[in-house]
Amino acid sequence: MNQYHKPYTPEDSAIVFIDFQPQMLFGVANADRATMINNVTLLAKVAKEFKVPTVLTSVETESFSGYVWPQLLDIFPGQPVIERSSMNSWDSMDFRKAIEATGRKNIIMTGLWTEVCITWPTIEMLGAGYNVYVVQDCCGATSPAAQEAALSRMVQAGAVRLTTIGALLEWQRDWKNKEHYDALMKLLRPQAGAYGVGVEYAYTMVHHAPQSAQKPQIVPKKAAGDGHASTRGITPVAAH
Repeated sequence: MNQYHKPYTPEDSAIVFIDFQPQMLFGVANADRATMINNVTLLAKVAKEFKVPTVLTSVETESFSGYVWPQLLDIFPGQPVIERSSMNSWDSMDFRKAIEATGRKNIIMTGLWTEVCITWPTIEMLGAGYNVYVVQDCCGATSPAAQEAALSRMVQAGAVRLTTIGALLEWQRDWKNKEHYDALMKLLRPQAGAYGVGVEYAYTMVHHAPQSAQKPQIVPKKAAGDGHASTRGITPVAAH
């Protein structure tokens, strides 16, 4: 069986977050950066819920790039961040050891910038026998052309492209698996964009579950015989 002819699982995959630092984000020009932060933090939260081994790494933190995003650090409080000088994480023996320590051969890659700090370690890890999955909407490049060229180069080397929702749902796989179901829905509802809004709608309007808002919306009761919400005491403005 081809290495990619079966889905990965929480038990055989690991995830890498590369160089999610301010100066690296400033240079991203292929995608909306606020959306990228949302995608990265959502994927990180779901990885943590499924207990997927995680590797964090940064480059030239205090001389150039700045500290890893606090939103990401707060998801993995106290986890060591592997500091590097090389743009290629695979050049770092500490990074290699961290990957090896996961015991996993399916490696999910996210980071900045796609054309350098994701592409270079990806092609070397493929050469070392790993199966590499690149979450393209959790990776940022310096231009749309740079993003597409980098993804093409990695695919030609043997990597697989995927996106945030597909990546995280591959860990769930079957809705009958209830161990993580409630926690996953709780993460998706506020942060998974239109999909999350759809989940919220299904929960509240179809299954009549409570709203997830801290202070839920209260809809005024309709007055008897009135097709509209009560507006007693309001004088209509005459048309001119």
